[in-house]
Amino acid sequence: MSSHQAVDTARRHQKPVYRSTSLPTSSPRGDRPRRRRKFGHERRRVALLLLAPSVVHLVWWIGIPVVATFVLAFTDYDILAGTVSFNGLDNFQEIFGDPTWNSSIWHTVVFTFFTVPVAMAIAVVLALLLNVKMRAAAWYRTAVFMPHVTATVAIALVWMWMFEPRLGVVNTMLSWVGIDGPAWLADPDWALFAVIVVSIWKGIGIKMLIYLAALQAMPDDVYEAARIDGASQVRQFFSITLPLLKPATFFVLVVSIIDSFQAFDQLYVLTPDGGPGNSTTVMTYEIYRTAFKEFNMGAACAQSVVLFVFLLVLMLISRRLTGKEDDVR
Repeated sequence: MSSHQAVDTARRHQKPVYRSTSLPTSSPRGDRPRRRRKFGHERRRVALLLLAPSVVHLVWWIGIPVVATFVLAFTDYDILAGTVSFNGLDNFQEIFGDPTWNSSIWHTVVFTFFTVPVAMAIAVVLALLLNVKMRAAAWYRTAVFMPHVTATVAIALVWMWMFEPRLGVVNTMLSWVGIDGPAWLADPDWALFAVIVVSIWKGIGIKMLIYLAALQAMPDDVYEAARIDGASQVRQFFSITLPLLKPATFFVLVVSIIDSFQAFDQLYVLTPDGGPGNSTTVMTYEIYRTAFKEFNMGAACAQSVVLFVFLLVLMLISRRLTGKEDDVR
């Protein structure tokens, strides 16, 4: 083959090169940042619009009242006359010199001390029992959870009938074993105990549900390895289950303490006016009585600040007892 024939053959097998004659346009990479910036701006605007109602509600109904409470705690606020005058720490001296307020602090501590740990312990046991596979498990879980979603006033009225001295279910059952039951809600020695029983029964459902969700999220391979190593059920509970329930325990403890310190409705219905001899007067009821019966708003705000400090200290203690924030996560 001659050199001319070889050149012609190479030209025939060579791919043609097409050159664009159109005007140069901007590369798509140059448009992407602009589109992303525009899309991100629209997303932020939509997010702000969606958050606006919640932010307004938070500021108007929570933020402003909280700030006003701390400010009015150091003033003499006459709600009827509409006058406000600064009085320093006089409100705090007044409330801590009131024996009813001091006894309400003690009743709140006792109420919380017995309500929270007992309800949490019962909730853990019920969650363990309801976590196994059995027939009608959903019905049992619903029955335990039902008191939490039932109106507190309705629950209090039912328990008032159960605690009735002569015809109540509680004293009737006690009479079967030869025990003469007291007048639970009318006796200063038993009124607070009766309210504690009602509060424990009402609060078990939500705690059980939280513990049950935590138990169902636990990995099965950990328990399988423990069984292979010969660990008993009791050893698995204390060495595996309880440590893995630590985040749920912290959450339940915090929520339960806040709820118990803010208990009001069941106490108000079961034992009106703070119970016999102020035996069931707690901090929230005393704040209500000071503000809306005595119209001493400055002292009521000071009491609310003391309640807030109590809750803050208890939250810090609870966090220290149940572990650091990294452990909770």
